[in-house]
Amino acid sequence: MSVSSLHPDPSMIGGISKAPFALMPHPARLFKERATRFEVLAETSNLAPYLKFLAGIARIQADLVSELAPLEPIETGQVARAREGAMPPIDRSAMILSDDYRKTVRLFLDRAQALEMPAAAAEALKAVRSADDDTLAWMAENVITDSLPVESLAHHLYVAAATQVHAARLAATLDGKALVPVSVGVCPSCGGKPAGSMVIGVQGAEGARYACCSCCATMWNEVRVKCLACGSTKGVGYRAVEIDGGEDAVIKAETCDSCNSWSKILYQNKNPTLEVIADDVSSLGLDLLMKETDYRRAGFNPFLIGY
Repeated sequence: MSVSSLHPDPSMIGGISKAPFALMPHPARLFKERATRFEVLAETSNLAPYLKFLAGIARIQADLVSELAPLEPIETGQVARAREGAMPPIDRSAMILSDDYRKTVRLFLDRAQALEMPAAAAEALKAVRSADDDTLAWMAENVITDSLPVESLAHHLYVAAATQVHAARLAATLDGKALVPVSVGVCPSCGGKPAGSMVIGVQGAEGARYACCSCCATMWNEVRVKCLACGSTKGVGYRAVEIDGGEDAVIKAETCDSCNSWSKILYQNKNPTLEVIADDVSSLGLDLLMKETDYRRAGFNPFLIGY
């Protein structure tokens, strides 16, 4: 396999003016669809064992969303202050200290015992389940700061998955119309990093490009041909694995010569079955090929750390 260089479409720099700024997650549907996508991708992938494992993770996430009591919405005053100061209304540091968050983590860890997994993953889960509150708090802090220790990636995966459940449920209580841009590559709901971006085909936002938060699953509108790491619209290019279709590929690497970074862009308008987290993992081949370049990955996905 090799990576082919593609040229941006300058006509798309302005984006879609009528597209809503933020699309809020529907947690129950989100995790069910993610689980299904992982299962479908596993049928034809050499990553099948891992994709099936992640499908199981997503099924547990979906079950917890359906079973847990609704969360209290974020206070109106906090949302208003965040909007006025161009800040995300979800305070992630405060979020991981809440009783609801801790309950979600413990429930998730208990449910994860039923998953089929390699011995190493089972040992990691056992260690996390036996961890005290201080250790879990340390792991949660690593998750929300997107800085997972290489020596304990498997351990943090479980905490990251539980965090996604709580953060998506919290984001779902927000009104997307109350959100405002925070900064380049920063989620307007929780301040998280995007896993990548998607050009979507949803009615009312056809052809619009949305960055997708790796933590709370909020999607926010960004103009096309713009680096999600530094905001530059200059020196932006596209690369794709030739075997995946080159110019016609539905998953590409968007590169930026201004900051030497890259992130994935998925064309859901061409393939409506694409799901940002699942297809990010499944397209690992693109990551491996981009590792041979001078660009560093800007997108964050807790299920891909280490690659």
